[in-house]
Amino acid sequence: MPFDVVAQQPKLLYLLQGVAAFAAVVSLVLLALHRGPARRRAAALLLLAPALLPLTIGLVLPGLRTLALSFTDSAGDTWVGLANYAWMFTDPRALVALRNTLVWAVLVPLASTALGLLYAAAVARSRCRTVALSLLLTPMALSFVGAGVVWKFVYAYRPAGAEQIGLLNQLVVASGGEPRQWLVDSPWNVLFLIVAMVWTQTGFAAVLLAGAIGAVPAELTEAARLDGASPRQVFRRITLPSIRPTLLVVLLAQAIGTLKAFDIVRAMTGGQFDTGVLAHAMDDQAFRYGETGRGAALAVLLFLLVVPLVAHRLRTRRRTG
Repeated sequence: MPFDVVAQQPKLLYLLQGVAAFAAVVSLVLLALHRGPARRRAAALLLLAPALLPLTIGLVLPGLRTLALSFTDSAGDTWVGLANYAWMFTDPRALVALRNTLVWAVLVPLASTALGLLYAAAVARSRCRTVALSLLLTPMALSFVGAGVVWKFVYAYRPAGAEQIGLLNQLVVASGGEPRQWLVDSPWNVLFLIVAMVWTQTGFAAVLLAGAIGAVPAELTEAARLDGASPRQVFRRITLPSIRPTLLVVLLAQAIGTLKAFDIVRAMTGGQFDTGVLAHAMDDQAFRYGETGRGAALAVLLFLLVVPLVAHRLRTRRRTG
């Protein structure tokens, strides 16, 4: 027998032993499921243990550690109480990041959901529905960093008289205007960053809403048309109330994702020119400036902003599910 085959035998034996042990454990658990409520709960905990253990180690414990660090100094050794939270609501840069985050959390969900809804309503019942939705969904194939790089080129600036490589400045110059530094001028630069985020998220909203619109019973819309309702009235009186649960889910999902926005800001401006958001400020304080306590405090604030939205989404899902 060749040497490599002999060397592989112990590995195969160990693999078979592992499979047999796993099968034995699963059999015991399944047997326990038929032996009363107490044993069923114990069996359920046993089945969930492989998932709960990594979740505790990778999420719960780091979360508690971050909460503890938010009450310490930059080195994470000395207790400073609420000093980091006081800094967060008094420092001008932190306040700018908080303001920008709230602007993002309001404008991005509303804009992307509204545009997605209009697009979905236009193509939901058309023959080219799949192709049309696929085209709008294409930006989601890019990472947020990739989307940021794309839009950074769109907003690229060259001095007047030089050849413009940015699409937006090319259009401005072609119409007789002067090129602008779109990502430098505050506060409008925040809106230009938001455009990039909306571009990536509109397809997500359109796909979900198109599915919801397609599920509206045709009998309702036909009855409304027979009663003399215009297309706008049908959409407002029949379609919108029917897709309200999906509309709410899309808005909440967009808001949760927007609160954690980081990549687009880092790729396009690096948080400069008053474009920072909480996630970016948290990264800067903790890893760029070495202010561990302040970074942890920003992380806790971001967590507190996200939790109500997640809780509301779960409650809505239980009601509709």
